[in-house]
Amino acid sequence: MKKCIPFFLSMCLLLMAGNAFAQTTPSLPAQLAQQQLDAYNKRDINAFLQPYADTVAVYMFPNKLLYKGKETMRQEYTGMFAQTPDLHCTLVNRIVQGNTVIDQESVVFKKGVPPLAAIAIYTISGDKIVAVHFIAAE
Repeated sequence: MKKCIPFFLSMCLLLMAGNAFAQTTPSLPAQLAQQQLDAYNKRDINAFLQPYADTVAVYMFPNKLLYKGKETMRQEYTGMFAQTPDLHCTLVNRIVQGNTVIDQESVVFKKGVPPLAAIAIYTISGDKIVAVHFIAAE
């Protein structure tokens, strides 16, 4: 029995170290959300679209479809990136639960104008963002 205690303690330490590593390594859903956010802030349309599925659906919460498809998203964001040189999104808080990422954001469209408080809910399937639901403060 006494010989088992050191082994048991060693195993517990290994498991705890593994859990600590898992908690500090961003999940794929979080990586995809961050990738598109970084590209958004650079206004790099190709990098921005890379984490999205070709069939991505974009909604105003809870279920009002705004548009569907990466090419439509390209048109929407290319125009916005070109027309808003001050555009910048600051991540306020991020929650990751399984294949869902919820980002609380503060978005500046024009310097000197108060930022827009928004929430983006990303749904990931496989290795792509397949749906986005936006909630914007009114």
